[in-house]
Amino acid sequence: MKESIMFAGGIVIACAVMLMTAFGPRVDSAEAAEKVYRMKIQSLFPRGDVSMETLKVFADSAAEKSDGKLQIKIFAEPELVPGDQLFGATKRGVVDMLHGMGGMWGGMVPIGYVEFNLPLAFSIPEASTFKSKAQAVRDFFTENGFMDLLREEYAKEGLYLLDIHTYGPVPFVLSTEPIKTCDDLQGMKIKADGGNMAYHTGVGMQGVQMSPTETYMGLKLGTVDAAEWDVSAVTGLKWNEVAPYWVKGMECDHTTGHILVSMKKWNALPDDLKAAMHAAAEDYWHATVEAYESEMEAVNKLVEEGEVIVNVLDQQCQQEYADVAHQMWEDYAKQDEASAKAIKMIKEWRGVN
Repeated sequence: MKESIMFAGGIVIACAVMLMTAFGPRVDSAEAAEKVYRMKIQSLFPRGDVSMETLKVFADSAAEKSDGKLQIKIFAEPELVPGDQLFGATKRGVVDMLHGMGGMWGGMVPIGYVEFNLPLAFSIPEASTFKSKAQAVRDFFTENGFMDLLREEYAKEGLYLLDIHTYGPVPFVLSTEPIKTCDDLQGMKIKADGGNMAYHTGVGMQGVQMSPTETYMGLKLGTVDAAEWDVSAVTGLKWNEVAPYWVKGMECDHTTGHILVSMKKWNALPDDLKAAMHAAAEDYWHATVEAYESEMEAVNKLVEEGEVIVNVLDQQCQQEYADVAHQMWEDYAKQDEASAKAIKMIKEWRGVN
């Protein structure tokens, strides 16, 4: 009897093992096929910033193109980490990806200073429309090896450069007084950031560091005479109420930011989801072009209504800015080998010796 029970028990165990072997891997494969990757992206910019708010296009497109397997949650600065900690947090994987611009990380990745708003590098006089200028910039990044060079440099920091986006014309300068010549701007104090500090001081202005939230009162009280940002200086921050003069002639037509992904998180994605994320990031590029074109149209309407007054610098002053810009190109080229390569690419593209 005992032997019969043991035999019967053995049959039951064997059948159970066979069932587990037959069906177990199929369940695991099904689960793997349906795995959802939940990721967090934080912007360098606060809520209300045009490029930050437009990130919803990126997240929605990633979900659609991956059949729901990519779920990206968006955060603004400083909802996960303060902006000055964002680069390091993404390197460590605390944040899966960041939305920002190379000039902010130039101290760690020097080519970032070249990538973001190199003075006059991304001024495209041969193109006639906002979108055609944007496309010319994107073509340079994607078709001339420039994006590949940037990816190599960010990879050294454990980050994958996914794609770029635009902020429209920068520096977008507003002044409390009319400016048409470089004589007009001598000694004027301008709120500026990063490399643009040297750009403006090179033609006789005094650069002042000031947060965007403090700038309205700074202009109103005379702490600064002028300030630069992007088009949201008017459409969002309303600086034109106290500084109505829009000074043109030294700006890039398009200034680019980027999305960086933790390399560890990027490498963990299947190839089809990497492709989906690339496609979503390209959708986001087009969304920022649309968004900033709309912002520029709003400003041009204010020009028509007399709320914003356009001042175009004369040719002599524009040339002085250009001379300073090209000297900055030479200085940036000396940072490291990658920066030198990047500047060489830009010179060849823009036909500058």
